[in-house]
Amino acid sequence: MVNIQSLIMIAVAAMLSGCATPFGGYGANGQSRDEFAQHVEEVFRLQNRMTSEVMMLLESEEIQNPEVLLRAEQQMQKICSSLNEYVSRDIDGLNIGFLLQRRVEKSAIDCEQAAREVESLLKLLSDD
Repeated sequence: MVNIQSLIMIAVAAMLSGCATPFGGYGANGQSRDEFAQHVEEVFRLQNRMTSEVMMLLESEEIQNPEVLLRAEQQMQKICSSLNEYVSRDIDGLNIGFLLQRRVEKSAIDCEQAAREVESLLKLLSDD
């Protein structure tokens, strides 16, 4: 059985091990809270747009070998899962815990990079 002191120690360790604090800013770039919130919203919109574009392209059956694109899109979904969970919980009016917020903070740049990779693949495929 886990005691309360152990839980407190785990919570403190999680807070201290994060990549940003309110003193150093949010996210890997140390942005202000508002800047970081805006950046995260932009990343969510980008990855959401990429998912929509992949779905439309696959439905059109214009792509001969969609495996590479599908893998990149699935990888993006995996990397962006914390952000998607955050937005889903926010839309549903559910509690967004501190640990989920920290996961979003830590994964925002990787999510954006994964979305940009899908975007690049889509551009390559549209040029063919």
